[in-house]
Amino acid sequence: MRATFIHAPGDIRVENAPEPKIVAPTDAVIRTVATCVCGSDLWSYRGINPVTGPQPIGHEYVGIVEEVGSDVSTVRPGQFVIGSFIASDNTCPNCRAGYQTNCLHRDFPNGCQAEYVRIPLADGTLVALPEQPAAELIPSLLSLSDVMGTGWYAARAAEVEPGATAVVVGDGAVGLSGVIAAKELGAERIIAMSRHASRQKLALEFGATDIVTERGEEGVARVKELTNGIGADSVLECVGTQESMHQALLSTRPGGNVGFVGMPHDVRIDGQELFFSHVGLRGGPAPVRAYLPDLIERVVSGRINPGKVFDLTLPLDDVAEGYKAMDERRAIKALLRP
Repeated sequence: MRATFIHAPGDIRVENAPEPKIVAPTDAVIRTVATCVCGSDLWSYRGINPVTGPQPIGHEYVGIVEEVGSDVSTVRPGQFVIGSFIASDNTCPNCRAGYQTNCLHRDFPNGCQAEYVRIPLADGTLVALPEQPAAELIPSLLSLSDVMGTGWYAARAAEVEPGATAVVVGDGAVGLSGVIAAKELGAERIIAMSRHASRQKLALEFGATDIVTERGEEGVARVKELTNGIGADSVLECVGTQESMHQALLSTRPGGNVGFVGMPHDVRIDGQELFFSHVGLRGGPAPVRAYLPDLIERVVSGRINPGKVFDLTLPLDDVAEGYKAMDERRAIKALLRP
């Protein structure tokens, strides 16, 4: 099969690789219908995360079940499925508490930018649709595998409630998905922080009421200005840098909450500053599996259309261009067709 490998920073190649096989009785093998490049993949592409030799890459996927292990009972060959970017049994205490990405037996599907992929813990990870979805729904369904589910978790972690004012820090696919989530959870005012016209336009389409172009201290001051000097009830931190986290914390009112889902890189939080701010802080890898049934229904019913974050579609063979376009911010998110 064809599969994507990262050899070194900036070096993405599609190569021939063995097709995956059932290794454990809880596995499934799926044929990918669509996959994509994630913003978190760019940490390796840019050399911020170490790359030691050729490695398969990619963790977002939708596809058709080809084969299942002997212990798999909830999905069967021929079904269209969506799965989380982290595999879980969905039965352990952490899963039952709604944190499947901290499953006691979690596993990490990798190499999903490929024609086929093996999914561990298939019963707890994959959700099957009752029928094959219409082609136009594929991008939105694919987004549920990570970015839409992650944006949803950011809003939930920030405790967005009806009538709330929410701020979204980050205008990538996760941040834009967070705008959708804040809107769906009833936020009355949604302030999107963005400097890019195309992303601002999409944020407004998704439900943002205000755009803030300033960053850092100026961005915080602008949010305070828009909130009568108090700050927002809920802030979604969707980047993962020191600047974005600091901006998020300072943009939150006393008693408000920050949901952080950007993978932290060199982020340091001042414990005393946090203590006296009365700001709540929750985040981590999004438990996408917990939200899949609800989000699938919202997509299929036409209530949300997060697939619009894909503004570049390429054949798998052109995956290197997808990385380059996202790295250069010419694309929000690249969808790949195997």
